[in-house]
Amino acid sequence: MKLIIQIPCFNEEEQLPATLADLPREVDGFDVVEWLIIDDGSVDRTIEVAREGGVDHIVKLTNNKGLAAGFQAGLDACLKLGADVIVNTDADNQYSALDIPALTVPILAGKADMVVGDRETDNIEHFSPLKKRLQKLGSWVVRQASDTEVPDTTSGFRAYNREAAIQMAVVSKYTYTLETIIQAGKLLVATDHVPIRTNPKTRESRLFPSMGAYVRRNAVAISRIYAQYEPLKVFFALALALFVLGLVPFTRFVVAYANGEGKGHVQSLIFGAVLFNSAVVLFAIGILGDLLASQRIMSQRIFERVRRIELELNVPPSHYEPGARPTGQEPTTGAHAGRHPAPGSPAVPADEKEAAV
Repeated sequence: MKLIIQIPCFNEEEQLPATLADLPREVDGFDVVEWLIIDDGSVDRTIEVAREGGVDHIVKLTNNKGLAAGFQAGLDACLKLGADVIVNTDADNQYSALDIPALTVPILAGKADMVVGDRETDNIEHFSPLKKRLQKLGSWVVRQASDTEVPDTTSGFRAYNREAAIQMAVVSKYTYTLETIIQAGKLLVATDHVPIRTNPKTRESRLFPSMGAYVRRNAVAISRIYAQYEPLKVFFALALALFVLGLVPFTRFVVAYANGEGKGHVQSLIFGAVLFNSAVVLFAIGILGDLLASQRIMSQRIFERVRRIELELNVPPSHYEPGARPTGQEPTTGAHAGRHPAPGSPAVPADEKEAAV
């Protein structure tokens, strides 16, 4: 069994040494523990620091593509490097690496495919009351959209088994945390959560330059993701709201018409008609969105099959560079790299093992 701990990085030469110093090299239940960083177009010494810190694998993106793209690139690389379980953590050492074994326990026990670390945000001192309330609100919305029970949906400290990682396909340009939970719920991936500890704050978040930006970006991200996965609910609710509003001017016109004053309230009739037509259009958009959602599921399944074929063919990870390794040791890639055959599965042929090295 192989565990790979991946860390998305962007200009993290100052924070990365402390983060790497806390990572484990041995975790119960795993024969091999390796580290991987995704360098998201850093312009500092992030890669050099990673090698000095003993990182085994490096995915070097050519330019800054964002956290979501980096996370997806890391998943792809970890799978092709033979990971049975993937743990994602942040480069700023926000999460306590001591809880990595706790994240993997439900997966090793066969109780979950994806485990999210719960920071118990009410107990984080440097979170303002407003941020704590927004965290709760956002997590509640994501739970409604995903039909999961994850209490801290924005936590980036999480573990995936091989099957869950194969199914994840992040399309958001901003965040992976919310979308992957909703995907897990829609794809019936068994999801669990465990309480985790956090380390003292070392720097301000680079994702949110201000509280206003935090509110705006999270609100947009949650609204967009919810509309993508529950379009009929979203647009039906908006259509119903406009329909009810449209009844107000309609009722006003009907009352005036019954009193013989209809000519003086034609504007109410027009305004009500506009609201009614808008409601019909929104409802139609909801139906179209629902049909597109089914196509998204088909695309997801095609993506999953393509990924499985790539793994079976030992396609190497893109943008890959070896990290710090003992002299003479070559990186292993491919679907069977560093993995043991599953019970009942045929052994990997010798020539295929050689091809994977």
